[in-house]
Amino acid sequence: MSKIILVIEDNADLGNLLSLHLRDLNFEVVCEPDGRKGLRQAESHVFDLIILDIMLPGMDGIEILRQIRGKGNAVPILMLTSKSSETDRVVGLELGADDYVTKPFSIRELLARVKALLRRAEADQPKTIVEGELVICPEKRTVSLSGKSIDVTAKEFDLLYYFASHPGRAYSRSQLLDQIWGYAHSGYEHTVNSHINRLRSKIEKNPAKPRYILTVWGVGYKFADENIP
Repeated sequence: MSKIILVIEDNADLGNLLSLHLRDLNFEVVCEPDGRKGLRQAESHVFDLIILDIMLPGMDGIEILRQIRGKGNAVPILMLTSKSSETDRVVGLELGADDYVTKPFSIRELLARVKALLRRAEADQPKTIVEGELVICPEKRTVSLSGKSIDVTAKEFDLLYYFASHPGRAYSRSQLLDQIWGYAHSGYEHTVNSHINRLRSKIEKNPAKPRYILTVWGVGYKFADENIP
């Protein structure tokens, strides 16, 4: 079955160009130039990936992203941003965007990013991880602590699951950016920090003395490598 991609882009020429090249790769494409209508498409249909522009009529891409992630939809989202919108890129990543491409971009680069995101989404995930009172279920993308469900965002889940899948291994912020967000950029280390802090506030009994996500001074972070009671 072919993958279905939603393109939310108000520039008709660019939308048509993206649709043409994506269809050449045997993807099905739905193109929507209006933000509110694009959000309704995302909420009423199942897509394998969304390409989302930030500047849109009706509703901007940041708000669309916020609402999609707020409802627990973990569909891969590739943001289209302008060179001058660094703040939007940071906010987008904080809200759970999986990757971004800066305009003007090469079609080959965008297609490579699309294929990489789809490969990651298709990758088989290991079984449920149980560490002490913490249970991480990749199939349902749920986290529970002492039997109680913990509400985490899509990116918080990805980060926690990645940590727990590699206990004891220390990662720098740049490595985590590359693994979880799909790119390496030293200017966004605070994105990792803020996600770590939020995760600790949710899963640690005492965030100041964490049991699960540990700081490795001079390096970054790691998941505890000892059995946690």
